[in-house]
Amino acid sequence: MPRKALIERWKKPKKFKVREYTRCKICGRARSVYREFNLCRVCFRKMALEGKLPGVKKASW
Repeated sequence: MPRKALIERWKKPKKFKVREYTRCKICGRARSVYREFNLCRVCFRKMALEGKLPGVKKASW
């Protein structure tokens, strides 16, 4: 888990648009973030299995 100071720094708008990148809103992970949900694949999977994301279901059973 990143420190609170780092999370606040990521939320601030950058000076240039090119420097901005997506991060997971829950854990702060920078890689494999789904833009539609603003969640990384790990948090997305966990929340989908718990039923916290409406309209999302497992593709294969």
